[in-house]
Amino acid sequence: MKKKKIEKAFLPVSKDEMVERGWYYYDFLVVTADAYIDHPSFGTAIIARVLEHEGYRVAVLAQPDWHSADAFRAMGRPRYGVMIGGGNIDSMVAHYTAAKKRRTQDLYSPGNRMRPDRPTIVYANRCREAFGDVPIVVGGLEASLRRFAHYDYWDDKVRRALIFDAQADLLVYGMGEYATREIARRLSKGEKADTLTDIRGTAFVTRTPEVCAFDHVECPSYEEVCGDKHAYALATKLEYEEHDPIRGKALWQAHGRDTLVVNPPAMPLSREELDEVAELPYMREVHPMYDALGGVAAIEEVRFSVAHNRGCFGGCNFCSLAFHQGRMITSRSIESCVREVEGFTHDPKFKGYVHDVGGPSANFRHPSCKDQLKRGMCRNKNCLAPYPCKNLDPDHSEYVELLRRLRAIPGVKKVFVRSGIRYDYLLEDKGSPFLSELVKYHISGQLKVAPEHCVAGVLDYMGKPHFDVFEKFWDKYRSVNEKNGREQYLVPYLMSSHPGCTLEDAVQLAEFLHSTGHKPEQVQDFYPTPGTLSTCMYYTGIDPRDMTPVFAETTPHGKELQRALLQWFRPDKKKLVIEALKKAGREDLIGYGPKCLVRPYGDDRAMPHGKSGGGKKPSAAQTGGRRNDAPRGGPIGPVSPEAAVGGPIALVEEGDLIRIDVPGRVLAIVGVKGEEKTPGEIDAILAARRARWQAKPPKYKKGLLKRYTEHAVSPMKGAYME
Repeated sequence: MKKKKIEKAFLPVSKDEMVERGWYYYDFLVVTADAYIDHPSFGTAIIARVLEHEGYRVAVLAQPDWHSADAFRAMGRPRYGVMIGGGNIDSMVAHYTAAKKRRTQDLYSPGNRMRPDRPTIVYANRCREAFGDVPIVVGGLEASLRRFAHYDYWDDKVRRALIFDAQADLLVYGMGEYATREIARRLSKGEKADTLTDIRGTAFVTRTPEVCAFDHVECPSYEEVCGDKHAYALATKLEYEEHDPIRGKALWQAHGRDTLVVNPPAMPLSREELDEVAELPYMREVHPMYDALGGVAAIEEVRFSVAHNRGCFGGCNFCSLAFHQGRMITSRSIESCVREVEGFTHDPKFKGYVHDVGGPSANFRHPSCKDQLKRGMCRNKNCLAPYPCKNLDPDHSEYVELLRRLRAIPGVKKVFVRSGIRYDYLLEDKGSPFLSELVKYHISGQLKVAPEHCVAGVLDYMGKPHFDVFEKFWDKYRSVNEKNGREQYLVPYLMSSHPGCTLEDAVQLAEFLHSTGHKPEQVQDFYPTPGTLSTCMYYTGIDPRDMTPVFAETTPHGKELQRALLQWFRPDKKKLVIEALKKAGREDLIGYGPKCLVRPYGDDRAMPHGKSGGGKKPSAAQTGGRRNDAPRGGPIGPVSPEAAVGGPIALVEEGDLIRIDVPGRVLAIVGVKGEEKTPGEIDAILAARRARWQAKPPKYKKGLLKRYTEHAVSPMKGAYME
């Protein structure tokens, strides 16, 4: 079809809007489970704009009423086909917590409207009811992760490949621009959907798998993976090994008399193609039909963000991204990113702050090594974990140049990097100015990183580097901040109950957090999403990489115990923490010593943080010992452990804001230098203070007071002499 210049406007969402354009027919209907947000961070917008750019008439149907087919017929019958996506976030993850509790918010819906569970299946069946034999193509994250027979955490069973339940003609997986263009071109020429068997990045169902145009490998069948966990693990291994655009083969998986054929992945877009997709005429805004409902919250974090790359070779086994976008990195040109940010400066809503310049991993700009461009990604080797590959190319120079160019644009006050960075990759780039410039220009108060755990065995199952790498980065980060006169902190992301993590491992992580002063308010439980290696471990108890057994905590109470250990400081977790410590044989951590996590039953006092008041105005006094004077407000004390032995009172500094909540039994630092901070920022600040705290030398060198100093035990432990 002939491409033409497109006037910038939202795509039609109703029959009336089609008529306003002079349309009395349209070519493709794009159905999405998200609200219609015309922004390049949303898959629906990308696919719709790509089709428009190819010259097709495209209508968008967002979050239709699925209780009947009427809403799907509202704009009439499309000439060529229907494209269906389940939204930017997997619907089941969007709807349910890791504990399978229904969430109360949906950031991708107006007015907190909830879409159906598994909307790709629901919408596809309604479209089949509405349009009969019109070709139906499903894609997006939900379809991509479920393209094979897969373990479904929410049903706790193995389900068929999604294409069967959706009754779709084709399934597009991965980043679907290439496949979408080819499907549209051939459908518009009159080819039947069942003849489109040779398109990379697609899957189809057939009773004659020989129509597949690629070399293939046969996976264990749906019936086999349902009945045999070893077969399930083997299928997962094959699915990962062949997920490569250069060396990958097609995969066949029988489902009864039918065969699922998953063609090899499409090649990633070139830099020029990625630039073109990013610069299509998006409105970069929520459709105005949602204004009366308060808009859609999901736009706020991405409205003024730049997605500069795709793919990730990080190799985290719990992450679905590699199974969706792939491990090969592609990135946009610096010029394209500059043009995008220059466009921000003309938006009246822009206040000078670029919220993010990132992607799946912010500091990846090019493939991990040159060899993969010829041979594909290594079949059984991780680029970074547990140790970096000798062929790794960790060059950050282009990313540094990109950030420099963006922050030099007139009207830009600050350019943030909020996507996760791979600190192990950063450390390999010796002498790079990236960390220094990141600290000086691109963060504000804290940097979030993801060590996930501290036990080597658990990290190996996660596909993460060992903890000494994180500690090395922590030291370097602290040093760079001090050198640049900054007081900024690390906030570590942590995960509980990942396969391979025992209760004893969780205790070790709790000990580390306690020793460093970190008190995470939020801990991510492992979430078994479809298609990941870690989910396979969770379901089968087998590591598919080498087919060896692996422990997996699958009971709700076992998960609850691990999570509680990482939040040992919360009074509501005390009972669980004591149970976990006893079960792990670590009762030595129950008591009053500096290494203890909780006090015994019957002693429910919280470990306080704070600083004494003074002066003539009413104040509260907090102390680590007795005091002869009394404040004009409420006294709080004594605090144990005392400041002299590194207790919480030792971390208080001049200017800290202290919250005292007597009914709630809370005494805590909530601000620094008179400015209130978030709980995460406070955790990081206290961790940094604890790391640099040193005990003062004993004041008394001889006599009775020397003996008392050396041997007196805290009053909270009985006030006796050792």
